[in-house]
Amino acid sequence: MPDPIALPARLSRLPSSAPRVALIHYWLVGMRGGEQVLEALCRMFPQADIFTHVHDADKISPLLNRHRITTTSVSRMPFATRLYQNYLPLMPRALEELDLTGYDLVISSEAGPAKGVIAPPDAPHICYCHSPMRYLWDQYHSYRASAGPISKRVMPLLAHRLRTWDVASAARVDSFAANSTHVAARINKYWRREADVVHPPVAVDRFTPVPSRELGDFYLWAGELAPYKRPDLAVEAFRRMGKKLVMAGGPAKTAERLKEQAGDSVELLGRVSDEQMRDLMARCKALIFPGEEDFGMVPVEVMASGRPVIAFGRGGALDTVVDGRTGLLFHEQSVDGLIEAVEHFEASHLDDLNPAHLVAHARRFDEAAFRHGMAALLPDPGLHQSARRFSLPAE
Repeated sequence: MPDPIALPARLSRLPSSAPRVALIHYWLVGMRGGEQVLEALCRMFPQADIFTHVHDADKISPLLNRHRITTTSVSRMPFATRLYQNYLPLMPRALEELDLTGYDLVISSEAGPAKGVIAPPDAPHICYCHSPMRYLWDQYHSYRASAGPISKRVMPLLAHRLRTWDVASAARVDSFAANSTHVAARINKYWRREADVVHPPVAVDRFTPVPSRELGDFYLWAGELAPYKRPDLAVEAFRRMGKKLVMAGGPAKTAERLKEQAGDSVELLGRVSDEQMRDLMARCKALIFPGEEDFGMVPVEVMASGRPVIAFGRGGALDTVVDGRTGLLFHEQSVDGLIEAVEHFEASHLDDLNPAHLVAHARRFDEAAFRHGMAALLPDPGLHQSARRFSLPAE
């Protein structure tokens, strides 16, 4: 990959003290993986201003709310904080209307439309990409198939124009960071741009192994019960095997539907507290992770808890799970494939992996590693100094 610091000479003339930094995030309506990345950027640059399409102050962290937050014109649409995704066709123009005059550095956080801002001519624009918009590219047909009758007819008309804008706006970015090797490949496929891999920060210190005598006799599913994460495979596989599976996550409607499919060996807890989740992660035999994720923080959190992972061998899991050393990767995304993986896992005694080795591996994805990766993309010594000055202390 080309050196991300080798930007045009005009981008290197930046102030060496108190640079003005603009952070562009797609929408602020909850706290998930993308918002955790934004929090880490705010700790690197506490003087930064945040720009976003919509902002629900009650649903984001105090850290983010302490920053000056400017919303686009999308926020003025009816019920914008709830129906923001319906206003996707308005977002490209809304981004281009943002006035970033006077900023020395622009960092966009891209999973929905964010990178399409017009940066000042002398301000480097770094895009941290969680994923090119799935509903425009690789999962477009899946989204359309599950859409309502009106959306199903409108999507082809809008998606073509949005894809054209999406590719054009990628050309405005000076340097890309991808959250995984998988996403870097998709950036190259759809935007024809190279990207450096900078894994997102995982709060590994929040997770702690338990003594072996406290381990449970259950496998764990943790996270959102979204269709692409394939909870259906986990439920059916463990129903057939009769092995204990605990599933922690929502939404409630999906959990209720899966209960109808599940047997006595599958327990659906719904959403649980952070404390309960940490306890489940530390005591499970292994995490079951049968979906294809862009990165996936949950496997790293489970390994930080000293427990192994059984994951489908595609997507972000290829960056986080080391086959045979921190868990097991299986390559047939089916009920039979998952059953075979669990049986192989038990026969190979991978549930007895050394927790200390799993924790050490998980630390490769902590916030210090993220800061180091992002700092390497900064083209000016003054920005490096600013990021170091305000970042968390080294481990």
